[in-house]
Amino acid sequence: MSKVTVVGAGNVGATCANVLAFNEVADEVVMLDVKEGVSEGKAMDMMQTAQLLGFDTNIVGCTNDYEKTANSDVVVITSGIPRKPGMTREELIGVNAGIVKSVAQNILKYSPDAIIVVISNPMDTMTYLSLKALGLPKNRIIGMGGALDSSRFKYFLSQALGCNANEVEGMVIGGHGDTTMIPLTRFATYKGMPVSNFLSEEKLQEVAAATMVGGATLTKLLGTSAWYAPGAAGAFVVESIIHNQGKMVPCSVYLEGEYGESDICCGVPVILGKNGIEKIVELPLNEEEKAKFAASAAAVRKTNAALHEVGAL
Repeated sequence: MSKVTVVGAGNVGATCANVLAFNEVADEVVMLDVKEGVSEGKAMDMMQTAQLLGFDTNIVGCTNDYEKTANSDVVVITSGIPRKPGMTREELIGVNAGIVKSVAQNILKYSPDAIIVVISNPMDTMTYLSLKALGLPKNRIIGMGGALDSSRFKYFLSQALGCNANEVEGMVIGGHGDTTMIPLTRFATYKGMPVSNFLSEEKLQEVAAATMVGGATLTKLLGTSAWYAPGAAGAFVVESIIHNQGKMVPCSVYLEGEYGESDICCGVPVILGKNGIEKIVELPLNEEEKAKFAASAAAVRKTNAALHEVGAL
């Protein structure tokens, strides 16, 4: 029997749990939240759609009761405050570091073998914090950001091409930030052909720029962080693990020399399977792309330094 816990029953966490249940990724999905009744109410609401949508996954809600998360195969951490208009992801570190560290430690007490997927922002730094605080092998701590950024990239590419987004391939590496993510336009394809065959360099740069501020654009429109795509991206990563799909997905992972970086969690393509990160894939980046990745990693490392300032490490 497979079990997934989602910590945080806010917009992102609840969406993630709902997608997991609807797609029957696991036999049981547990939602945990600190606010009394919220996860229980949302779980009941979701379960009342089971007959309408035809899924068999059991959804359980609980208030701060980590015992109910016991023996989870994968745990998704969405806890923390979301962005408001004008805020960067990095500005959340002071509050979210303490929350994420506490959650990760409590989860490990009851699910010592779990693979942890981090969504909380700043995502790369929260992934790094979870890894350092728990001391787990690096294959079991995964930051979701690249899956979301790549989905947004493919959306903007499909809009520019006027095509179905499912016929486009593309990935985003680097930090999960408005200035640190790197949409790899050179590798993007439409039905197996380079998108540069269809779009001008100027248009490709417009797509890349829109991708980088994709989250900020939605925050400005919504008044808070987006949730449908982030929640679905989290579920996508979980499904790749639970079902041992071996998909190549850009994720924030701990680097030990790959891409010229060490002691940092940053977005790179990985193969996801039953052990979490099965393999880190090193792409043949050109000099410009290498320089962008080095700059992105430097920015992430600067944010990581704030963990010491707030006493999280």
